[in-house]
Amino acid sequence: MSELELSEFESDQPINIKNILYRYLRYWYLFVIGVVLSLAVAYLYLRYSTPEYQVTSTLMVKDDQSSPAVVLTDGGLFEPKKGLENEIIVLKSKSLMERALAELPLFVTYYMEGRVKTVEVYGNDLPVRFVTTKLDSAAYGKTLTVQVKDNNRFVLTDSEGASTYEFGKKINKPYGSFTIISTDKADKGETVYISLHDIGRLADKYSKKLLISPYQNSPNVLMLSLTDHIPEKGEDIVNALTDVYSKEVVEDKKVLATNTIEFIDERLKHLTGELSEVEKDVEVYKRKNEVLDVAAAGGLYAANQDNYNKQLAELDIQIDVLGSIENYLNKEENEFELVPTSLSIQDPTLGGLIQAFNQLQNERRRILQTTKPNNPIVVNVTEQLGDLRTSILENLQNIREGLVVSRNNLMASSSKFRSKKLEVPTMERELMEIVRDQKIKTDVYLYLLYKREEAAVSLASTVPNSRVIDAAVAVGPVHPQPSMVYLIALLVGLVVPFAGITIKDLLNDEVELLTDVEQATKTPILGELNHSNRPDELVVAAESRSTIAEQFRLIRSNLQFATAGKENKAILVTSSLSGEGKTFFSLNMAASLVLTGKKVVVLGFDLRKPKLTVRLGLPNEVGITNYLVSDTVTVNDIVVPVPGVEGLAVIPGGALPPNPGELMTVPKVGELIHELKERFDYVLIDTAPVGQVADALALAPYVDSCIYMVRYNYTSKSQIAIVDDLYKKKKLRYPMIVLNDAKKGNGYGYGYGYGYGYGEAEKVSWRKKLVRRFKGQS
Repeated sequence: MSELELSEFESDQPINIKNILYRYLRYWYLFVIGVVLSLAVAYLYLRYSTPEYQVTSTLMVKDDQSSPAVVLTDGGLFEPKKGLENEIIVLKSKSLMERALAELPLFVTYYMEGRVKTVEVYGNDLPVRFVTTKLDSAAYGKTLTVQVKDNNRFVLTDSEGASTYEFGKKINKPYGSFTIISTDKADKGETVYISLHDIGRLADKYSKKLLISPYQNSPNVLMLSLTDHIPEKGEDIVNALTDVYSKEVVEDKKVLATNTIEFIDERLKHLTGELSEVEKDVEVYKRKNEVLDVAAAGGLYAANQDNYNKQLAELDIQIDVLGSIENYLNKEENEFELVPTSLSIQDPTLGGLIQAFNQLQNERRRILQTTKPNNPIVVNVTEQLGDLRTSILENLQNIREGLVVSRNNLMASSSKFRSKKLEVPTMERELMEIVRDQKIKTDVYLYLLYKREEAAVSLASTVPNSRVIDAAVAVGPVHPQPSMVYLIALLVGLVVPFAGITIKDLLNDEVELLTDVEQATKTPILGELNHSNRPDELVVAAESRSTIAEQFRLIRSNLQFATAGKENKAILVTSSLSGEGKTFFSLNMAASLVLTGKKVVVLGFDLRKPKLTVRLGLPNEVGITNYLVSDTVTVNDIVVPVPGVEGLAVIPGGALPPNPGELMTVPKVGELIHELKERFDYVLIDTAPVGQVADALALAPYVDSCIYMVRYNYTSKSQIAIVDDLYKKKKLRYPMIVLNDAKKGNGYGYGYGYGYGYGEAEKVSWRKKLVRRFKGQS
């Protein structure tokens, strides 16, 4: 067969979803059992599992800018800005949960026996209450049993044994001191189990169960969610948590405000001393420099220096004038000249002398106009002028010396004020530094006084920065959800059988389905036979209308198309192993052919284990072996008619030969088959398994087609490779497969045969495929 023809045939075999489903649906009862069991388990689980309820609450976290946390934040130096994420971390903290559980308290749990299981009781349903005075860590994990005897007494059982106590009386144990109080729910004979827990571990457990998230993307509202099997208990935990959270915020604010006030008081005390020291420094500096106001003193120094400079300038002018007069008087040419008067020198003596001198000069000039120079009057006047000149010069000298002394004094004073004026910038700088330090300390002092008042007001009006919008409310139960549990149970009931069947198919190497053969080989499948419970060997008769008889009739019909119109008289029947139904098929196939009016002979060519005549209860003394080894035995001697079936004969194997393999190769084998083909319409050859011995291959030259028997739940999948090899390498002509012993769950044609029950269109299509497969085989 060409590759094109093979691909044509393969293209006609799409994935059959129906076949895949049938592989599992044949075990429908397993799926029913699995679903019923899983739903029953789900029902019991829902019936006796402890339901869990969801507790939710909403909490608003305010942005409290009046908090003492911002007392010293004007400069942004210590501003601890909190985000919503930080509040979530605080609310989920183990320490906060531990405090909430301790306030309830929840480190003690109570249990009572129910009809099926022990259940926890809480709140108003408690028959007794456990009140602890002192509890050691050794108590964690202990379970105390309290059995009520009457209204006043109970029996307490622990690791130390059982003892009777009175309600309300303190009980001292090595692991702690506690009191057990009865409630109005306590009944005589009732037993209560009290479990003591490590509150740290309990807080860790509930912290992990607590879910916190922003409420509808709100920037300052949180939703708290917790699941617990007792709704009242869950509500109490969430409410206690929000209450403790608010308390801790208030406590933190108070602690912060108190610490802030203490800090400010300490700073004020320190600043008071520093401020006093700075003020003393200002006082000492002003005393030392003899100034009250440096700026005013500097102006005074400058004004004084300017006054001294003016006086020095005037003195210098007067001294210069005196020098000019003195030089004028000492010159000879000016002996009889008038002396200039000095307006800038306010000396009355000098002025009088100069005036007298000038009068004498004028008088002398007048006298000289009328007399001679040697006139005694002129001489007398001249002498007086000389005396006056001497007096004037002496007076000038005295005045100049006085002016010089005054100038020197003024210059000294001016220099003193000049130096003080030059010291003023330094004094201003030094005093400014002291004053600046004083001002800084004063400002800090006043600032701290203001903030202290703010902190005191904040401490007196501290409020929490959170508000519960909706108190904790339990809804549910949310777990387990019956619909989800039943859905999962249904899936498990379907998946487990599905997985089991799949694993079974993967591990099982035996042929179980028709598709196992179809996937392993391209060899045509001629038909399928159901399992037969009839004790007789021949199940095909003229009056038979059983399913298996109809299956043989269908195979007979399909056999007419097997060789594509070629002669098909000699048919070899073989298999992989012994026991796959070769003899059963050969006899009943022959009986089916006989019903069409044909003459058929069946050869028992399994010379190693001859069973053909034994199945029919016929003698096996003379047969094929005798014919092949003897020249006296004829075909007529070995042909045995089958009683009750006209036209059907068998040829037994005969005596067991010592060398069956070699005996199969003798030329008389071909002569036997040739003669039988002349005398009969069909020759069916029942041979030994081709998967174990090569006897069947020795008959290949003499046969027209080959039927390969495959038995359900018997033939291994690996042995299908034998017939596939026969088909691909054409070791036998027209090999075809017949599937035998189909039971409920095997094959798709159970009760019908391969192709039986299909419409005519399906039969025609199958037969066309069968013909195409054998193109090129002849």
